[in-house]
Amino acid sequence: MRAEEAPLPEGLPRSVEVALALGGLLAASPLLAASVAAIRLTSPGAALFHQPRVGRGGSEFTFYKLRTMTVRKTAGALVTAAGDRRVTAVGRVLRKLKIDEIPGLWCVVRGDLALVGARPEVPRYVDLDDPLWARILQARPGLTDPTTIYLRNEEELMAAAGGDVEQVYRSVLLPYKLKSWLRYLERRDALSDLRVLAQTVHAALRPDRYPPPTLDALLSA
Repeated sequence: MRAEEAPLPEGLPRSVEVALALGGLLAASPLLAASVAAIRLTSPGAALFHQPRVGRGGSEFTFYKLRTMTVRKTAGALVTAAGDRRVTAVGRVLRKLKIDEIPGLWCVVRGDLALVGARPEVPRYVDLDDPLWARILQARPGLTDPTTIYLRNEEELMAAAGGDVEQVYRSVLLPYKLKSWLRYLERRDALSDLRVLAQTVHAALRPDRYPPPTLDALLSA
C-alpha cells in the first residue's frame, strides 16, 4: 500500500467524543434554551435549522444548528458573507459567538460527526470524484479543526472580496480548506484533537487573539 493510500490516523476515541459531546450539551442547555426563546420571539419559524451535509465515505446526513436566518421560500446562496440581509439580529449574535453550532454536538453523539475533523460541506460543494475529497472523507467530518479556528471570520473575508460570494468561496476559501483539512487529518492524534478543542474554546472567549487572514494570504498558502 502506498503512503498516500494508508488509512488516516485516528483522533479522540469515540467513547471520549460521546462523553464530551453529551457533557457539552448538558452544560450548554440553559444557553440553548435562552437562544431558542430569543429566536422564536424575534422571527417566525422553527428555532432549529437542519441541512444535508456530506459525511464519511460520501454518505449524507442531517446537520443541525440554531436558525440564524429568516425563513424564506426562495433559495439563496449556501454561504454567507457579513452583512447578509437574511441573517436576523439575534442570528448575528449567535453566529459571532458560535452559539448556533452547539446543536451539532448531537450529530457527534449520533456518530455522524467527530468533535475534530474537516467541517461537513453541503453536497453542492463536494466533488466525490476528486481524490482530495475522497481522501478527506475517509474520516468523519468534525465540528471544529485548526482551519475552522483560523477562518472563524470567513464571512468578513467574503464580504471584503465583494462580488459573487459563492464564486469567492469556491475559488479561494474551499481550495484552501481542502489542503488545510488534509494536512491536519494526516498528522492528527488524540492529543492534537484535545489541543484543537481547547483552542476552539479559547477562540470563542478571546476572538481578539485570532485575527482573520487576508484573501491574499489564503491564495499564497
